Parts: sequence; C-alpha cells; structure tokens
Amino acid sequence: MTKIVKFGGSSLADATQFKKVYDIIKADPTRRFVVPSAPGKRFAEDTKVTDLLYKAYYAKTQNEFNMTFEEIKSRYQDIIDGLNLNISLDTDFIEIQKNFEKQVGIDYAASRGEYLNGKLLANYLGFEFIDAKDVIFIDAHGNYDIKKTDPILSKTLMEVEYAVIPGFYGSLNDGSGNIKTFSRGGSDVTGSIVAKNGKVDLYENWTDVSGFLIADPRIVKKPDVIETITYKELRELSYMGASVLHENSVFPVRKEGIPINIKNTNKPEDPGTLIVESTCHKPTHVITGIAGTKGFATVMIEKDMMNSEIGFGRKVLQVFEDHDLSFEHMPSGIDTMTIIVNTAEFIFKEQDILAGIHRAVHPDSIVLESDLALIAVVGRGMKASRGTAARIFQALAKENINIKMIDQGSSELNIIVGVRNCYFNQAIKAIYNEFILNDK
Repeated sequence: MTKIVKFGGSSLADATQFKKVYDIIKADPTRRFVVPSAPGKRFAEDTKVTDLLYKAYYAKTQNEFNMTFEEIKSRYQDIIDGLNLNISLDTDFIEIQKNFEKQVGIDYAASRGEYLNGKLLANYLGFEFIDAKDVIFIDAHGNYDIKKTDPILSKTLMEVEYAVIPGFYGSLNDGSGNIKTFSRGGSDVTGSIVAKNGKVDLYENWTDVSGFLIADPRIVKKPDVIETITYKELRELSYMGASVLHENSVFPVRKEGIPINIKNTNKPEDPGTLIVESTCHKPTHVITGIAGTKGFATVMIEKDMMNSEIGFGRKVLQVFEDHDLSFEHMPSGIDTMTIIVNTAEFIFKEQDILAGIHRAVHPDSIVLESDLALIAVVGRGMKASRGTAARIFQALAKENINIKMIDQGSSELNIIVGVRNCYFNQAIKAIYNEFILNDK
C-alpha cells in the first residue's frame, strides 16, 4: 500500500505540532508522500504565516515591512530551534526579500509559507524535497493543468521513495516559470493531484478535527462524526455551505477511485471520516449530514394554464441569465413557478428582473419573499428508508416551524426544506434530534 498524507496549517503551526506529524508519518512506512501547508495559528489570537506574507508584500512603509518580515523569519526559526534541525533558511529569506521588493507577484508571496515549511519538514523527516513549481502547473484562472502536470509529476514520483511536495502552488502553465497558486482548495488540491499521480491507495488529509460532523457544532452541541461519506453526499453538503473539502480538491482522486480519510493530527487514534466513491457499508443513521445556508429570496410567478404554454420555463430562466444571475432551486405547480435565488445577488437587480419576466411571459402576478433559509438533509440511507420526509415534517412541526418550501431530488439522496431565517438553528437542531438522538 502507498499513502499520501496532507497536513493543514494548524497541524504544522510550531515545533510541537511538527513532532506530532513526524510521529504520525514514521509510524507507517506506507506514508510515502507528504503535502504540507504553511504554519497556521498557534493560538486563537495568533496570525497565520500566509497572512503575514500578504501583510509584508503589501506593506506601506519600510518599517512595516521589516517588522512583519522579521516576524515571519522568527516563526520558522522557532521551528528550527525547537526541532534542533541542521538547516538554515537565510539564503531563502534573502531571495524572498529581493523578490518582494521587486513586487514579482502576490501568488509568489502567498506560496512562500508552504515552500519554506516543506523544506523544513523534508529536512526533519529525511525525505526528498520536491518544489511544487517544478512538477505542478496551473492555468491563469487557478485551475490544475492536467495535460502538462501529469506526465512530469508521475515520472518524478516514480523516481523517489519518500518525498515532501509543498501544497497550494505550482508554476503558471505558460512556460514563464512564474509561481501560481490554486484558486480554491489550496493544499487539498495539491494533495489530490499527488495522490492521483503517485497512484496511491489512500489519501490521508490531516487537520485539527476528527472528521466531518453530521451538523454544525456551533448549532448542535457535540454532533456525531460521519464515519463514511460518499463523494455525492459530500457534494450536496458542501453545496449547502457545510465546511468540507471543496470539490476542486476531490475531483482528481474521485476520478481515480482513491478514498480520502480525514484525520485529526492531535488525536491520530480517532478513525476520522472516510470519503469514498461508493460503498455497501450500511450507514449508522438514515441521514449522513445536515447543512444549510441563510439569505435566500423566492420569486413566485403565477399564470393560469402556464403548464400548457410551451417554453414558459425557458423564457423565465432566460431573464435571470440575461442579468447574470443563477438560481438555486425551482419548485413549481400547475399554475405557479418559484425561482429561489441568493438575496444578496438578487436585490440589486430585482426590478430589472421583474420587468423582464413581465415582458417575457406576461404573468398574472409575481410575489417576492425574502428571509428564507435552506436546509439540506443528505443521506444515502434515505433511499432504503420509508417516511424520511414525514419525519422531517414532524420534527419541524413539533417546534412550530412552518416549512416554506420542499425540494427532493430523484436520486433520493437529499431533501431540501426552506424555513424562515429566524428558525434556521432551531430547525437544524430539530432534524438532528429526530434522526440522530432519537435513533440511539
């Protein structure tokens, strides 16, 4: 077996955390490839190294630059001293300072946290250091260039037994050699790309939590950890605002069928959450997770006999497209059609869109409502369970919460309900209690 391990910023914030990472990697010889992030916060009021790099790059005075740059150097020196490493970053800092003075680019500045941390971790582990700029290529939009990256990275990984590859950045794919960072997903994307090209069996993503939680811990007190989740379920939860891996960071491994294990650096014995393409394992609960977002508006269009009017829906949606506005959901009836949109994006265009709808389909009336929150109840177990929707309705009814909208996909993987913003937290608690606490 071959594994790749990716460690987030909190896992590599200081020398103490480096020691934990060392023990984790050395405990399993199959952990061959390591992708580190830049040092994160050591405590609540601390500043991430990447934020310090931004601050230094945009410093308005020489004094501000000097103070910030010294703080960055001190963070790394503390790690070196704490681990008694036989390495100096002086030459690197001289080069970085020159490039900052030349204003070579913010992507270069942002990437130096991962670069320097990667050098330290490789030295500490005795692994080979592979600079991501030499093996990973990114287009101008911050997307991974598959055709240029894969042949070079695959060959490089085949030639090493153990290696550290910094996350978050690569080279611009135009041949210039300029540093480019990923648009979203950061080091998680690098981890997936290395997993794919290293042909690994498992991608371990180490962070400061023991896996994904069924619900937001800021709303539900001590929610259970999700043991196993499919990529489809993950997509549904992340779409509704759950703090999970961005789809850009799972796409490379999903296509290869490589599972991801979310683990806790501070509690390595915890099993964490396993993300898989598909599974025959029966889920612990009917639902896998609950996630939601506030701040939606509904545009309800009424017109008699709209169902027999060919092209009605297309004409309505064309109005939203013409105003560069996407929609979230579209529940409908025989003579009604409701478009659910993000309030913050819609409110500045609402009158133009209403006028456009009137001109396009001549409705009998249009009713607007805001103050809507959407909650997704997601789970592969719902397909084999009867009465899931009824249980959701019952749980909300007990709390006197009125459902403003319901939408269920044909895959039976998720049910989305709309409630007033003010009932958002209460609704999530009610659903969690119904499906998790009551099932125990």
